[in-house]
Amino acid sequence: MSSTELPSLLTATASPKASAVRVAPGERLRSVRLPGITLSVRSRPPAREGLPPAVYVHGLGGSSQNWSALMPLVDGLVDSEALDLPGFGDSPPPDDGDYSVTGHARAVIRYLDSAGRGPVHLFGNSLGGAITTRVAALRPDLVRTLTLVSPALPELRVQRTAVPTAMLALPGMSALFTRFTKGWSAEQRVRGVTALCYGDPGRVTEEGFRNAVEEMERRLQLPYMWDALTRSARGIVDAYTLGGQHSLWRQAERVLAPTLLVYGRRDQLVGYRMAQRAARSFRDSRLVSLPDAGHVAMMEYPEAVAAAFRELLADTGKSSGRADQVSVPVGSGRRGWDLDADSASAAASAATSASASTSGSTSASATVSSARAAASSAGSDSAPGDGSSEGGPVGDGGSAGVDGGESVAEEPPKGSPGVGS
Repeated sequence: MSSTELPSLLTATASPKASAVRVAPGERLRSVRLPGITLSVRSRPPAREGLPPAVYVHGLGGSSQNWSALMPLVDGLVDSEALDLPGFGDSPPPDDGDYSVTGHARAVIRYLDSAGRGPVHLFGNSLGGAITTRVAALRPDLVRTLTLVSPALPELRVQRTAVPTAMLALPGMSALFTRFTKGWSAEQRVRGVTALCYGDPGRVTEEGFRNAVEEMERRLQLPYMWDALTRSARGIVDAYTLGGQHSLWRQAERVLAPTLLVYGRRDQLVGYRMAQRAARSFRDSRLVSLPDAGHVAMMEYPEAVAAAFRELLADTGKSSGRADQVSVPVGSGRRGWDLDADSASAAASAATSASASTSGSTSASATVSSARAAASSAGSDSAPGDGSSEGGPVGDGGSAGVDGGESVAEEPPKGSPGVGS
């Protein structure tokens, strides 16, 4: 455990009963028990048998619902499952209270090992991008391709709008934010998060906004919400300070899987200037730039992300070793998708998490560059299951047990896909 982590305050056994999590039409929600953690897994029935598996990992304050807009668009390509990280969505806190990037990566690896479905097409947004980068570097046997949407990789000069997230990691700031926002309604909190995470907050539909407010109210009932948010924010800050073989940038260089990088030019949390560095760091990468997108492109422009992923699959196995320019078509807008709250605060409001849906006809130009510079691995590649910055192996396996209850929505998706937390 890192020196910035606090002793565990709440464990999975302390999880209260809150209102039901929304399940979009066509989705299923189940609970998977693993050593030390219980994960909520959102999935869609595969379009046909034999499709390769895909696993999605949300960002700070988000949930599996953040992928509800993208998953239907890749139904014919992959068999999709989205995870709620420990302490987020419908997953209770981890038993050991470890919310570091490595702790979250360990949870993902435990699930992949126990499910036995690897290698998978692995997706990550923001904090989820840092987590999946670490997973892909340490356990290349589990990852077929890697798709990163605004990954939270270390920046020396963070944007001013991202400073409140870092501040949340400071001792006492969680209590301060809680007092400062005590009188704020769920609606106010959702508006703050929407303004921070979307390139154009005006795209949020009334239905999507109502769903996001309901989910915010559900999250506020959970006594461990602030604990999970604060510790995960500290985990990001701590990961940014690590050097050597545990540096996220060093681990990015060690990723063997073909990598798709998606950045929004209106992102207020992850600087767009980091896109080119990321393209150089991942040894087999292609970069998608969305001019009008913010921090959660998979919700704002899911068609663009799906098209780029199709291109990645089509191009997998081609290794030209030079940069190519291709265009990715972006279709008309899709109705309703959720907002990830990957900043813990918009000033103080984005310190909480929410989702919102968007709609309206949309088109965006996507510039895609394939950056296949052969980055050296610096000679420090870890074997699968190598130790993490906090010490000890990241992947320690374990067998999964599926909880008895399963929520099912059998109809095809339509309208707002639901709210992420």
